[in-house]
Amino acid sequence: MMIWDPLRKKAVTSTPEEIVRQWFIRMLSHVAGVPETLMMSEVPMKYGGKGWRADIVVYGRDAQPLAIVECKRPGVAIDGAVAGQALRYSAVLSVRCIILTNREKTYAYLRDGDSFKETDHLPSFEEMTTWQQ
Repeated sequence: MMIWDPLRKKAVTSTPEEIVRQWFIRMLSHVAGVPETLMMSEVPMKYGGKGWRADIVVYGRDAQPLAIVECKRPGVAIDGAVAGQALRYSAVLSVRCIILTNREKTYAYLRDGDSFKETDHLPSFEEMTTWQQ
């Protein structure tokens, strides 16, 4: 079965993780107010000489990365390994916000100097763009 990815503008295989990714794209758009034109899915990057792909990256109107979203299928624990994966992506992209989700649980973190501090809500696009260190 296939599912439409509005960011890649194509149908992709409907895996459990892909369903979570598409659900969260809708959350970012409809709840956080992120324009779809300022999101990309499956963003390739290099870290430590190895190729990686961020599930979702949110960009500012200046095309600078603002947030990374790491999606896991339901039932996969959002643990230190998942956080470490998002932190590697942040080391490459220098984002202000990291979001981890498996649809059952979602955690959001905002940059606080050189580290990230958990927040109790999904930051809005406005918060992502106006946040100051």
